[in-house]
Amino acid sequence: MPCQSKFTAVWVACLVLAGCFGGVMQTTSDPASASRPSRPLAAGVAPGVRIDRGQARSATGCALDYAWYRPASARPGELVVLAHGFLRNKARLDGLARALAESGISVVTVDFCNTKPWRGNHARNGFDLIAVADRLGAQRRVYAGFSAGGLAALVAARNDARTLGVLTLDLVDAQELGRLMVQGLDRPIIGLFGEPASCNADNNGLATLAAAQQVSIERIAGASHCDFEAPTDWLCRALCEPDPQGAEQRRAEILARSVAAVNTLLIE
Repeated sequence: MPCQSKFTAVWVACLVLAGCFGGVMQTTSDPASASRPSRPLAAGVAPGVRIDRGQARSATGCALDYAWYRPASARPGELVVLAHGFLRNKARLDGLARALAESGISVVTVDFCNTKPWRGNHARNGFDLIAVADRLGAQRRVYAGFSAGGLAALVAARNDARTLGVLTLDLVDAQELGRLMVQGLDRPIIGLFGEPASCNADNNGLATLAAAQQVSIERIAGASHCDFEAPTDWLCRALCEPDPQGAEQRRAEILARSVAAVNTLLIE
């Protein structure tokens, strides 16, 4: 896919120039921290929501750092697993994780440890999401993800019988892996999409989800790829957000629709 390849090349070049690899490829080396409580990732955690930090282990041996948002009112065994975009990190999903937790849903964000600038390893990332859900003992699971993280969420859902459904946020497919996954997935998928642009491979995820058995598509008028991150950063804005006007309102709409979508999937 030429537009996706072009974006990947520009994205990697910007990361190199900005010296950002330390932030997006972070791992830890303390296996004993698997359920260690931590301070919030940022200020303003809602009352009744606790954030734990820990690690699961990928089948490749690397550590999957996670942040587990645990509302006191969450139903036992229920979990939303959130996946970040290509060469991003779990901090970019903090806003959505908090919104879900504040609505009473237990949610975990994960840092992928197998993604490389030259290779997404999206299938491996999907199995890593399952490993984190296993680590936390979840029995009822919704997988969700932004951009290439949505692709990993589809892989996880297709290969985990405990899946209730999938939420994708401006999904980007690669080598038609997502299309292959949805053709064998008998769980509902909700896809939120922004405007077509190079950063979402001109909405190639729409064609992917068109092959699904149970799918609902929602369009966010005027939304850029960056609007699906909360918070986003200067790098995404520089590459993927030609006009930032109205971004906060669109981001709030995306958060609200995402919470509603997850609640729909949890009661399926």
